[in-house]
Amino acid sequence: MRFFKRFVLPAAFVAVLLGIDQFTKHLAVVYLKPIREYVLIDGVFSLLYHENDGMAFGLFQGGRWVFVIVTMVALGFFVYYYVSLPKTRYHNRVRFFLLLLIGGALGNFVDRLIHGYVVDFLFFSLINFPVFNFADVFLVVAVFVLAIIILFVKEPKGE
Repeated sequence: MRFFKRFVLPAAFVAVLLGIDQFTKHLAVVYLKPIREYVLIDGVFSLLYHENDGMAFGLFQGGRWVFVIVTMVALGFFVYYYVSLPKTRYHNRVRFFLLLLIGGALGNFVDRLIHGYVVDFLFFSLINFPVFNFADVFLVVAVFVLAIIILFVKEPKGE
């Protein structure tokens, strides 16, 4: 039972995150790529097909293999850190957001391996925010919350 809770459930959660990301990207390729853009709220939000061979915000275009190697190293570190954390309630929060981070990193990693670029399709035109995907959402939320936990939430003594 301990193996199930420690490894199988987390792996299943990451697989669900990866599935959500890859399924939505597949839908974007099939339905959105031919039309390029589908406006949901005029002037605010649309689905906009974009192939990004760089990293966040289109930086460092064309560095596919650098991103693949860096992602593999980062994923190894995240998994090691996840497994090495003490079994406390405080660390369970950290573990949850590490899984979110792993799921997001894997989503974009799979795209880079298969296509050589990441499929992005969510666009907030109101603020002209760069086009992104669900893996990016998982990554940003995870990093933001982990930073808050690490910087501002004190680990209870004796837990």
